Amino acid sequence: MNDSVLMTTDLPLPLASRGKVRDTYDLGNHLLIVTTDRISAFDVVLPEGIPDKGLVLNRLSAFWFDHTKNIIKNHLGAVLDNSQPLDEYRPHPDYAFPDYLLGRSMLVKKAERLPVECVVRGYLAGSAWEEYRQKGTASGFPLPEGSLESQELPEPLFTPTTKADAGHDEPLSFDEMKKLTGAKLAEAMKEKTIAIYLDARKYAAKRGIIIADTKLEFGLVDGELILIDELLTPDSSRFWDMALYQMGKSQPSYDKQPVRDWLAASDWNKAPPAP
Repeated sequence: MNDSVLMTTDLPLPLASRGKVRDTYDLGNHLLIVTTDRISAFDVVLPEGIPDKGLVLNRLSAFWFDHTKNIIKNHLGAVLDNSQPLDEYRPHPDYAFPDYLLGRSMLVKKAERLPVECVVRGYLAGSAWEEYRQKGTASGFPLPEGSLESQELPEPLFTPTTKADAGHDEPLSFDEMKKLTGAKLAEAMKEKTIAIYLDARKYAAKRGIIIADTKLEFGLVDGELILIDELLTPDSSRFWDMALYQMGKSQPSYDKQPVRDWLAASDWNKAPPAP
């Protein structure tokens, strides 16, 4: 790992969006997604990044897109190991794309993003645990009395949220999701989300990792449902070490949970600027 941190990009290309972590450029029929080293928590970007975080997230997404392509198609075109896929987008013939793109960028098909984040939970953690402590439910679903933090749920729960362009994502019931996307698309997204989670959880378990939960995003290309954005990264999922797993407490995590825990224990009010 080197000491440099990529917090932002400034390419001579049309900027489509600058999210909490990713900078996306519009290339016509394709998008160039650059995964920076920014880290966010509670929907706020922290002032300091993590060296090479973007490289790790980009590689993980690329791996899982390939691994799950038999379940559903995705938007991945090419991971940029060299800048050749971008040759036709050079602003002038002598322009050299910066080396920081390599490994942390991907060329993807442009899709019509659906306004839902598809969350699936296999374990009682995070906001689901907080809700259970207050109401005995997780995303409105009743859970057995006496359930413990980090306990495996009887079956995976599909708990969608809105996909907010600004501010916080809000929980959705499945009926509300159907109204947003249409019943057929909602059913398909739920089915594919759970199928991908179960497949990934099985793969990871053989390698000593528990995938506690994850969130997916979908889009449409010529009316066909595909996976977009990122997939099964530490920014979108909780990963636990199976050898260290113990019910009844927060788990050591290969994800953002230690950052969330530290921030939650501070006196920060969860509004910008972050500590």
